[in-house]
Amino acid sequence: MRTASWWERPSLQAISAGLLLTASYGETLHSVGARVMYGAAMLYVLAAVLAWKPGGGSPRPILHASGFLALASVQVVLGIAHVPSVHLPLGVLMFGLSVLVLARV
Repeated sequence: MRTASWWERPSLQAISAGLLLTASYGETLHSVGARVMYGAAMLYVLAAVLAWKPGGGSPRPILHASGFLALASVQVVLGIAHVPSVHLPLGVLMFGLSVLVLARV
């Protein structure tokens, strides 16, 4: 679970967002990073379910992982629609939530 949390940390997305504003390859890097982060969020949900059901763990990580996947879905839609006034603050929120999850694990 810790590895999944690490991979979905949007820190690389924050770096590529800065490059998006300053470098010609920034858009490509940010787009690839978005796909990787979204895939990692899906894997995080799967890992949470597998840790809960067969392992007898708490279902709470499933809620956290599902919530993060929902936020990532909104983030993708906002990014495609070019709505930076909501896309950027939501990215900052997701970064903060990811740090909290890492600190708690």
